[in-house]
Amino acid sequence: MAITISPNPAMQDLKVTFQESTLVFPPSKTEKKSLFLSNIDQILNYNVPTLSFFPANKDYPPEVVAERLKLALEKVLVPYDYMAGRLKLNEESGRLEIDCNAAGAGFVVAASEFSLDEMGDLVCPNPGFRQLAIQTLPDAAHDDHPPLFILQVTSFTCGGFAIGMSVNHILLDGLSAKTFTENLASQAFEDKPMAVIPCLDRRLLAARSPPLVAFQHPEFYKPDLPISGPPVFDCKKEELEFRVFKLSPTDINFLKDKAKPADRTNPIATKISSFNVVAALIWRCKALSCEGEYDKDRISTLLNVIDIRSRLNPPLPSSYCGNAVLVAYSSAKCEDIENWPFSDLVKMVSEAPNRVSDEYARSVIDWLEINKGLPCGEYMVSSWLRLGFDEVVFPWGKPQHSGPVVNHRKDICWVFPTVDGVNALVSLPAQEMKRFESQFHNLFACDSCIFNHTDPTAQISKTIMVTGS
Repeated sequence: MAITISPNPAMQDLKVTFQESTLVFPPSKTEKKSLFLSNIDQILNYNVPTLSFFPANKDYPPEVVAERLKLALEKVLVPYDYMAGRLKLNEESGRLEIDCNAAGAGFVVAASEFSLDEMGDLVCPNPGFRQLAIQTLPDAAHDDHPPLFILQVTSFTCGGFAIGMSVNHILLDGLSAKTFTENLASQAFEDKPMAVIPCLDRRLLAARSPPLVAFQHPEFYKPDLPISGPPVFDCKKEELEFRVFKLSPTDINFLKDKAKPADRTNPIATKISSFNVVAALIWRCKALSCEGEYDKDRISTLLNVIDIRSRLNPPLPSSYCGNAVLVAYSSAKCEDIENWPFSDLVKMVSEAPNRVSDEYARSVIDWLEINKGLPCGEYMVSSWLRLGFDEVVFPWGKPQHSGPVVNHRKDICWVFPTVDGVNALVSLPAQEMKRFESQFHNLFACDSCIFNHTDPTAQISKTIMVTGS
């Protein structure tokens, strides 16, 4: 039986005081230039706040951590000069560029009146955590040209602290954010070289001339209204509820078993990974909880964010710094999603990335060059399972927990690892969340549903749902 844990409402205001808010600049002169942004970069103009929590360390009190990180940020802004720049629209081309003008990255030092223990489960999707990774500097003087990156260190009364990062997605995708974090951590040590030299040539993902669209791309659509610049891939801001759906190793193994086809004598082509079974589960819950009257003939499309570095020919360097991600799509009628065996859904999710070859990816980039389109799907799932943010070693050790911060996006589910399983962060309007939660519980509890145990000796663990609002 699933249970629900609600966070302490008092923890949604962390009583944060901002002690320092400043801009950090490269310590040496950097080249002034305009940085080309790919067609993938163009549509990702929104902030992604993330957090890493650290327990108290007697050798590294929060004030020392803040000092080390400020110096480390200065150092990395030399190779990562564009992160101290500002976005600008090229009026002639209608494309966004980064003006590498050394205008500075944001740096904030803050303190909370609470201890880490008082906040309870740090995985809990607490809206109050937004105070730990602010997206604009408190100083209104920078509002006209806000920094694209803000690093924040917040101390707690116990001596622990949080490192928050607010990053415009144009700057970094998941893998390049991990590389950046490794480099930042390396420069917080004394006399340690950069962990990875970033590849900054975004023209590696430039459209071909002339563009050659060789495939249909239903995972994107062209906006109807005329636009003067890149379209904005965003959601309207509305009241949302937040849940973290926690799946234990036992739960994951149960789903993997149900993902196997009924005829197990044939070779299994489906890649039954933890991500694929969780994505299929999330897709089913979302498709059957959509707003409005249930329509069995409605098509539901799941978008799976995938890295294309190794899919290109030649492959992109693993150190490519920018957005080297596309979406693989899976579509089906709601009636089929409800009635098909779970193995069919997992098969669709697992096979979707296979179509994203070098030629397909180049075709997408060329399609975006012509149409200036946006991703087209009901729901997007982004995996942090292999990014390894919690494995980055700072002088004060590894994070106690790393993960995304809840925001206003109701169209994206983040799947991230924990020490004891997999978590899925979901943000939805209240009534839709209620239906989603019901679908999720029913999948594990219903004796007659397609997820029911066939082995009477098997035991599924209690699936914990941590909630926030």
